[in-house]
Amino acid sequence: MKVILTENVKSLGSVGEIVNVSQGFARNFLIPNSKAKLADEGNAKQMEDYQKMLAKKVAEEKAAAEATAKKLNGFTLNLVKKVGSNGRLFGTVTNTELAKELAGKDIEVERRILTIETPIKTTGEFDVTAKLFKGVEATFKVVVEMSAQQAEELKAKEAAAIAKKKQRKEEAATEEAAETTEEKTEE
Repeated sequence: MKVILTENVKSLGSVGEIVNVSQGFARNFLIPNSKAKLADEGNAKQMEDYQKMLAKKVAEEKAAAEATAKKLNGFTLNLVKKVGSNGRLFGTVTNTELAKELAGKDIEVERRILTIETPIKTTGEFDVTAKLFKGVEATFKVVVEMSAQQAEELKAKEAAAIAKKKQRKEEAATEEAAETTEEKTEE
């Protein structure tokens, strides 16, 4: 069954394309959800007008995608997260979280179009790709850092651990010296 897509459908096509799909997919999903219209001979004239309108819509969407791509290219998003003592995050930075953070910076991006190459589970710098439109992609950096307060707490804990270790060594050395002194006095 041939249909004209009125929205971008992942793995099927973009707005305005005439695609051949199974009848069930068209009748049960595409047409009821207004993602496509039937492309039959009776609608040929309407289809031409519709194609012109869709071409305008596609051009507008592509222009909006290119404007967003300009904002995103070279953009650096800084995230302050809670980190464990081993340097790993409590949880993972997700697409949803990135989309919310970008929305806070006046960059509207849908979470489904964000692609993270490697899962963000540690502090550091990561590249994220946004596939905004067919042929329009943008890459931006995400820098994950530990909060300053938590960094100070970790430094204090490490300093305390080093001091405790040093104290234990001194106590062990004192005990050893006392034992060797006792052994010499017994002889």
